[in-house]
Amino acid sequence: MGCSFSGLNALYDNANGGGDVWINENRFRILRQASFPNVFLVKELVSDPNKIKDPSHVSDDGTYAMKKVLIQNNEQLELVKEEIRVSSLFSHPNLLPLLDHAIISVKASQDQSRKQEAYLLFPAHLDGTLLDSMKSMQAKQEFFSTLEVLQIFHQLCAGLKHMHNFDPPYAHNDVKPGNVLLTHSKEQPPLAVLMDFGSTRPARKQIRSRQEALQLQEWAAEHVSAPFRAPELWDCPSQCDIDERTDIWSLGCTLFAIMYGVSPFEYALEESDESPQLAIVNAQIKWPTEPNTQYPNDLNQFVTWMLQPQATVRPRIDDIVIHVDKLISKFSH
Repeated sequence: MGCSFSGLNALYDNANGGGDVWINENRFRILRQASFPNVFLVKELVSDPNKIKDPSHVSDDGTYAMKKVLIQNNEQLELVKEEIRVSSLFSHPNLLPLLDHAIISVKASQDQSRKQEAYLLFPAHLDGTLLDSMKSMQAKQEFFSTLEVLQIFHQLCAGLKHMHNFDPPYAHNDVKPGNVLLTHSKEQPPLAVLMDFGSTRPARKQIRSRQEALQLQEWAAEHVSAPFRAPELWDCPSQCDIDERTDIWSLGCTLFAIMYGVSPFEYALEESDESPQLAIVNAQIKWPTEPNTQYPNDLNQFVTWMLQPQATVRPRIDDIVIHVDKLISKFSH
């Protein structure tokens, strides 16, 4: 599907009761709201069966996920455009592809606040997120096997490696179980796909003043989930170089969460109802002690390796991929 902006070609088909949406030359019927806010499951109404599409992303039954974004000011418009631009950069089986998009003008309401809407079309993953699976398993007191943990984690690493090896490198900036789509299969490991590139930015940033440090902290507070946020985004020095290893911290937190069901710093929120900043900047990991949640020490050491408070000694994604490959080989036998 194309990625050109379209104004007049993407609009509600009021003649059909507002149930249809056009995105460029493709018409979709809204089936229902998905489990995410402002995301809908839609079905393509094929008007030209001979239209050429990327076969790797064509849905067998014509269903897709459509994200609808209300745009009320220029700042929101620029954010949507940046999300579209960034999402269009990547092509990897473990990164959610943007299939099509359109930004349209709409009739303003009485308060004149709504001026535009954006529609972003993605493949539909009906099994939900890794977070959904974790919650479901917790309710049953079930856990992923060691090999399943590593297989899911390996896919996240592969997707991030694609982003980190870009020129310039990009950081996802919000790696967490809620941003990982997980599709289950009977005969194969679950397919893990990293999504939501709304916070994704070029990874490397020079901080050369207190003002720049505070600006970065404010941005991170708005865009990066607290229990998965790297120490340098909580307390940024006035002289430092930020790079893609902020994602490595989040990746370490996510590996812990795949194993134990929560971020390693979730306890700080639960115990005090305050910011987990102190626990994070000091890397105070609280390991579960229940017998049924025990994993090999290799995995705990792997988490600790990624959760280095000093970003300069934190491993890079290529190192992580090599290590997870070794662990998969070790625990596959």
